Amino acid sequence: MRNIQRLAAAGAMVALAVAVAACGGPAPIAGAPSAAPASVAPTPGPRADGVTQPTDVFGPACNELPQAGEPGSASRVASLPAFAAIAANPLLKTMTTALQKAGLVDTLNQGKEITVFAVYDRGFTNFQQNLGQDRYNQLLGDQNALADVLKYQVIVKRYDRAGLVGAGTVTTLQGGSLRIRDDQDTMDITDNAGTTAHVLCGNIPTANATLFLIDNVLQPKNP
Repeated sequence: MRNIQRLAAAGAMVALAVAVAACGGPAPIAGAPSAAPASVAPTPGPRADGVTQPTDVFGPACNELPQAGEPGSASRVASLPAFAAIAANPLLKTMTTALQKAGLVDTLNQGKEITVFAVYDRGFTNFQQNLGQDRYNQLLGDQNALADVLKYQVIVKRYDRAGLVGAGTVTTLQGGSLRIRDDQDTMDITDNAGTTAHVLCGNIPTANATLFLIDNVLQPKNP
């Protein structure tokens, strides 16, 4: 008798399972929580130390820089101090010469966690045309005046892109300030003279700085 009861019970369980399967599964239990939606990864915020990785670079002209392991590429300059990293970049020859003329090589190489807006060569050409050849030559021949302009391209704290945008306004090594605004695949940096430069490639890591290549010379005051 017990075996018959067990078989009957087993048969009822099978019948129930078949019925449930045919109906597409059990009805939800009243009061039970629904399945949580897949979580979306939050947008990375600014790093407290401003340190970036070669994979963090961004900007419309990053593909014009040396790539993947070539001299001057983001992966190769990551271990170099700031001036050495600038000097290794073939698009920053004028910036390299200007920093040498201004006596700022050691300032950049020995700086403690800084941010540098490095002007690419064509940006200096535009600056020269706007300033005029005579005034441009005069600036290059005046070490203090040249250093004043170049120090204005250096921030006294290390920032990544998110950190700069979050700060909004940053203080330069020269003592003036710059206004920062995010703009899709680039960033806008506006100086005290009202000139706006755009980031061509940013978040480039070096041993002691984060570099942002820009298309114009930032000026602490009207020339």
